[in-house]
Amino acid sequence: MKYFLTLLLSASLLAVTAQDIPLKVLVKESEKVIKKAADTSQWTHKSGGLVNVNLTQGSLSNWAAGGDKFSLAINTYFNYYKYFRKGKHNWDNNLDLFLGFVQTTSLGSRKNDDRIDFVSKSGHEITSKLYASGLFNFRSQLFDGYTYGANNTEKFSSTIFSPAYVFLSAGLDFRPDKHLSVFFSPITSRWTIVMNEKLSEMGAYGVQPGKNSINAFGALSSLNYSKEIMSNVFYKGRVDLFSNYRKKAKNVDLFFTNSVVFKINKYMSANYNLDLIYDDDVRIFGPNRNGAALQLKSILGIGFVTNLKERKR
Repeated sequence: MKYFLTLLLSASLLAVTAQDIPLKVLVKESEKVIKKAADTSQWTHKSGGLVNVNLTQGSLSNWAAGGDKFSLAINTYFNYYKYFRKGKHNWDNNLDLFLGFVQTTSLGSRKNDDRIDFVSKSGHEITSKLYASGLFNFRSQLFDGYTYGANNTEKFSSTIFSPAYVFLSAGLDFRPDKHLSVFFSPITSRWTIVMNEKLSEMGAYGVQPGKNSINAFGALSSLNYSKEIMSNVFYKGRVDLFSNYRKKAKNVDLFFTNSVVFKINKYMSANYNLDLIYDDDVRIFGPNRNGAALQLKSILGIGFVTNLKERKR
């Protein structure tokens, strides 16, 4: 009996010891830091976009404070992008279309937004954050535009391809992260195009009377930023600065556009857009309508928004 108990105790200790070995191994393995596998998925083409429509309507009847009996404003924004990546080469294309009209009983129908803006930028990687790049930019509008003076007088000021701006640049593109791009070019050629004969004869937008275009050579700096700045709040901004070496280099032209989208749900959003433009050649402002001035456009609205399906391949 004594030997049996000794044998049983020895077997039990052996079993516990044998089971304890893999248990310790498991504990040790579980304490190791698990490294996430790197995302090896690659894409060469990516495309997507956004459609936004804002509608504002108002009506008054026997309203003591006064105002227009009826007003209706509609503003639309369409964005489409297509990006290409292959090795150290990238090619980004972005198209923005803005169109808006307002109708009131006292002022009639007017447009309050109208812009075509296409940017194409191609670059080759020098370092992980710096690219040697070339940029093409085209800006114009679709419909006739007017400036309005006292007593609701109007003056024809723009139409399709009048003006239109074409930029060709070569420089460096700094991209510290996916949200920010800073492009600088000391070699930029800008064409201002005025195809409308009436505006051409007036010498509008800096062209010589009777001519349809003028070329400027200078430096361009362009900063682009896009990010969800807080939950369901998206900001997209762009600043272009251009200095003409040939004429008043210190009078820097400014193009500054801002868009803030407050996402309400999948299909509804509140939107605020602020655009600032200064072009020393646009001299249609002031009492005599012959001076340059800072142009400002601000639009606040609520409406429908949807993202175009993003595709990668």
